[in-house]
Amino acid sequence: MSCESSMTKRLDGKVALITGGASGLGKCTATLFVKHGAKVLIADVQDELGDSVCQELGTENTSYVHCDITCESDVENAVNLAVSKYGKLDIMFNNAGTLGDSEARVTHASTEDFKRVFDINVLGGFLGAKYAARIMVPAKKGCILFTSSLASKISFGSPHAYKASKHAVAGLTKSLAVELGEHGIRVNCISPHAISTPMFQKSMGIPDKKKGEEMIAASAVLKGTVLEPEDFAHAALYLASDEAKFISGVNLPLDGGYSLSNQSWKLGFAALFG
Repeated sequence: MSCESSMTKRLDGKVALITGGASGLGKCTATLFVKHGAKVLIADVQDELGDSVCQELGTENTSYVHCDITCESDVENAVNLAVSKYGKLDIMFNNAGTLGDSEARVTHASTEDFKRVFDINVLGGFLGAKYAARIMVPAKKGCILFTSSLASKISFGSPHAYKASKHAVAGLTKSLAVELGEHGIRVNCISPHAISTPMFQKSMGIPDKKKGEEMIAASAVLKGTVLEPEDFAHAALYLASDEAKFISGVNLPLDGGYSLSNQSWKLGFAALFG
């Protein structure tokens, strides 16, 4: 699947700031946003990758800023740069995040890692929303997006810090949607199921993308297809576009119905009849 679309440019004239936009889901989303006419400021800590993405997508449409989202002044600077460079800010996509330590047992989990995960996944998103809102409230319009996770809806395997932080992101989305709706600002988050990205492969000890997709497909509810980064980008595109003008406060699951089914029943049947 390609990030390109044959449809009319759905973000024509809009300005977006994407944190974590130098790689993975953020890069794919930045690519699609540019294809649909947006000017995109990529905020990340991966300077070489960020500059490379801008060269790839065209410096007339994209720019890069070094931004540690746990540093308030960095986030404020990124938002101000978007406005000074492009004249406004229509879309703030708080996408940057971390899985943290792979240790899932609470008895062995690192307290420092727990704090770090919350700083990146929750505080970073809060700061992005805070400074974006300062621009959007006077304008009486805007769209704030967050990347959450299916872990915000069900519990499966991932570390406690990650799961708890993604619940917090979903809660922050709802809280901000109520407050900022008064000013015409929409706030939503996207909760994807596992996607076989390099980060996922590394966390699971999987050697390549194909093996990761096979593992995910084995437990999928919706068979015959697989969730890819481009699917995530298209969800972000829809929520950021005017087509979603009355959608706010939503935690959108990209899971092929996985969260609707208790997968443990399969194990029970396998144990009984296998």
